[in-house]
Amino acid sequence: MVIEIRGKVALITGGASGIGLQFAKALLRNGLKGVTLADLNPKLGHGALQQIEREFGPNRAIFVQTDVTRIDQLDYTFNKTIGTFGYLDIVFNNAGILNDAVWETQIQININGVIHGMLLAMEKYLPKYQQGPEALIVNTSSIAGLEGSAHVPIYAATKHAVLGLTKSWGCDTFYDRNKVRVVAVCPGVTNTPLISEMNNRSLGAQYENLLDEVATWPTQKPETLAEQVMEIVKYAPNGSTWVVEGGEAAYEYIFPDRTEMKRNVIETL
Repeated sequence: MVIEIRGKVALITGGASGIGLQFAKALLRNGLKGVTLADLNPKLGHGALQQIEREFGPNRAIFVQTDVTRIDQLDYTFNKTIGTFGYLDIVFNNAGILNDAVWETQIQININGVIHGMLLAMEKYLPKYQQGPEALIVNTSSIAGLEGSAHVPIYAATKHAVLGLTKSWGCDTFYDRNKVRVVAVCPGVTNTPLISEMNNRSLGAQYENLLDEVATWPTQKPETLAEQVMEIVKYAPNGSTWVVEGGEAAYEYIFPDRTEMKRNVIETL
């Protein structure tokens, strides 16, 4: 099934800057009716609203200051979206930080924030307020969630968790009940402050010395990433994981089938 973006309503956590803001703009270019930018930073939020109004006109977006580690605040943001636009069809659980130096806070944002967004979207809002035959949740992971990262191992672990949440909720059991697709996006190195401000955000000097590994990975513009994610929004199957890196076309990451792997091991004996 294909989700038509035109006329739909979206909510994006971490939507005031970086890839979250580019997701919002790309959705609006594809005919989105309205979008909620949920973010902790009000200065960035109001600046993002001004950008959207200049490009797309008034009344296409709202900003709601939101701490995703507080499910009551995120619940208010979901409710505010319904009150403003009347519907909700697409949710991006995108808010996240890259900072192993404050790893407990990082876990709260990168994992608990996604869980809060999943619970509210899947169980409370999308089944009731979606306009079409199905709705969509997009969870932002990272290629570090597939490969790991010696420089920021705890960040990588949080992004592995996002994939686990996506695969667990993105199964037929939940889709048959709620008609909500759940997919994950794993961006490669993208030119945003998340990457440019990586210095001194590790567990210590012995980890900072490993930062050079990131310089070997291909980079991309956030606008290019957002364009590719629009295709994922429209067509990606439930429970799937997609990689977008180096400014190239998105591709689905296929996890190995453990039963097949076991069979292959037996056959080699």
